[in-house]
Amino acid sequence: MKIGIDLGGSHIAIGIMDTKGKIIEKTEKRITTTEKNNIKKVIEEYIIEKVEGFVHQYKISEIGIAIPGTVKEGTVLKSVNLGLKNYTIVKNLQEKIKIPIKIRNDAKCAAIAENVYGTLKSYKRSIFLTLGTGIGGAVIINNELLDTGALPGCEFGHMIIEKDGKVCKCGKKGCWEKYASMKAFKDNLREILNVDEKTSGKDLLDILRKNNKENPYYTEINKLIEQYIEYLSIGISNLVNIFEPEAIGIGGSFVFYEEIFLEKLKRKIIEEKLLFNERKEIIIQTAILGNDAGMIGATL
Repeated sequence: MKIGIDLGGSHIAIGIMDTKGKIIEKTEKRITTTEKNNIKKVIEEYIIEKVEGFVHQYKISEIGIAIPGTVKEGTVLKSVNLGLKNYTIVKNLQEKIKIPIKIRNDAKCAAIAENVYGTLKSYKRSIFLTLGTGIGGAVIINNELLDTGALPGCEFGHMIIEKDGKVCKCGKKGCWEKYASMKAFKDNLREILNVDEKTSGKDLLDILRKNNKENPYYTEINKLIEQYIEYLSIGISNLVNIFEPEAIGIGGSFVFYEEIFLEKLKRKIIEEKLLFNERKEIIIQTAILGNDAGMIGATL
């Protein structure tokens, strides 16, 4: 069996996977704003503690880690959403864990998992997006990840869609993820509702489901949804115009909001004719593996 670890911008998920990608057991931790001030210690202590527990229960052959950002030879060169730079995570963990560890960009891991087991397995050419704290991505051509050389590339979240726009953690202005990540949407929704970050994504989804004209925030919420769809459609149409995929898969916490966004997103792209090569329909599907895609893909 293998251990898959998904390090997100706001969570750590660790699971035991069998040879068919099935999760046998999983544990998860939310990373608080305070903990981000000492993020390396938080990551390493949690992983070491949970892995040691799993090793006593299961025969583990390998550990795979999925992490947002640029990864090279076991080192996280840059992860803007976790505030990490030149982080030798594999070396640090191997001082305590004597099991082979591999690490890769989280969107690439999720794309591999969805291509093998999930929503993209019927297509040879596809794009996969992870919409969460940021926006990650991958391109699959003939069932293989697009080879971008020494660096992982496909940093879709950092293509600029707004000149002199909001300042991104990467240092640039107007990056797509500042407008179309799920974090951006949730933060804007919390601001409208005048609630803090303790209001969970699940609570926010419940509010959206019950939104009607009796809600004092009804108009503002609908305006926010339309604005979010517009920003999301700009980025996706750009990617379709460049790569012409058969299908697009979307993972991350977006999957929980599928009923709110997905049909509106597809209509926006098609009805407003945002594509250079006109289509009658566009295939956009949420990840079958849900928010576990990165963790499962880490073991592949």
